[in-house]
Amino acid sequence: MIRITSLFLSLVAILAAGPIDLQLPTANHHLFTGEMDQFYMYLERTVDGKSTKHWQAGSYGFVRSPILINNQEVLMKFHEGIDICPMQRDKAGNPEDLVASIAAGRVVHSSPIAGRSNYGKYVVVEHLWENSSVFSLYAHLAEITCQAGDAVSAGSVLGKMGFTGEGIDRSRAHCHLELGLLLSAHFEDWYKKNGSGTNYHGLFNGMNLSGAEVARFFTEQKAKPELQFSEFIAETPVYFRVTIPSHGIPDFVTRYPWISHGPAEGATSWEISFSANGLPIAFNPSQREVAAPIVTSIRPSTVPQRYLTRGLVNGEGNRATLTPAGLKLIGLLTDDFLRQPEAPSTQMAKVAKDAKPDESEN
Repeated sequence: MIRITSLFLSLVAILAAGPIDLQLPTANHHLFTGEMDQFYMYLERTVDGKSTKHWQAGSYGFVRSPILINNQEVLMKFHEGIDICPMQRDKAGNPEDLVASIAAGRVVHSSPIAGRSNYGKYVVVEHLWENSSVFSLYAHLAEITCQAGDAVSAGSVLGKMGFTGEGIDRSRAHCHLELGLLLSAHFEDWYKKNGSGTNYHGLFNGMNLSGAEVARFFTEQKAKPELQFSEFIAETPVYFRVTIPSHGIPDFVTRYPWISHGPAEGATSWEISFSANGLPIAFNPSQREVAAPIVTSIRPSTVPQRYLTRGLVNGEGNRATLTPAGLKLIGLLTDDFLRQPEAPSTQMAKVAKDAKPDESEN
């Protein structure tokens, strides 16, 4: 479990009852002026030999890697956060923007070695909202000026914008920002079974943080300051649902009690609602008898579902099954892997090598 000092917990619990003091992480506020091409960092896209710069690729969602399916363009690559472009550069073109915490909280992870993650140098801050831990992540930093354990306020400087990490150069320097939920307090055990290479980041590996639509939260919270994160998650569109056998109240529900709807007593299963990218939206106790996780509903589509769900679900129309990646997500979210004995051959097949984890940012 994530440990939080009682003083910090008490202080933030008091603050959580009121509006969240939420600020953008850099001096770039074009999100609020509607000038999106000046807010998001572009990504070059080449079609028929012609290169164009698309700011949309810096936003959240399925915004990258277009392919044609049934004469329909489908953007199949998911971007879990937002890429905020710099406001100031020095003569060499290096960004000079400072990166600050979006809200009050505590630094829980600092990764100062760029080569250990696709995020480059990055920082994770824990915010206690409604007595639940929500996490913001700031990536591709040039330098980090905070350390784990530091208490921060909205606007507290965490580091300086840069272009560390894979696939980024000086011209595309930006701050990658995510805001989301911790999937499992037992991630390191899950990673030993399902990951590859070395996990340098403990619980705060990007694979264990499920990102919400952060820019939309900023704009909606600015329009309605009393908006709480739990309300925002509840309003997120559901794309598919998975029903799993009940083994009591999942640890995820204990961590985020506002995500559960209905009495858990006597439930034989849980129906989990997900966004298209696999963000958990709701856990509903159910009386449906299931022996293993199954997809119980999905939004119909003429495009194969694997392209629309980050490879979590297979099928077409309204018929769907979980892929191996989908089953791994369910196992991580429900800690089901802790109940599954590991085959002796699995340990033999593992190779300990110094590689970067497969994290969320691309």
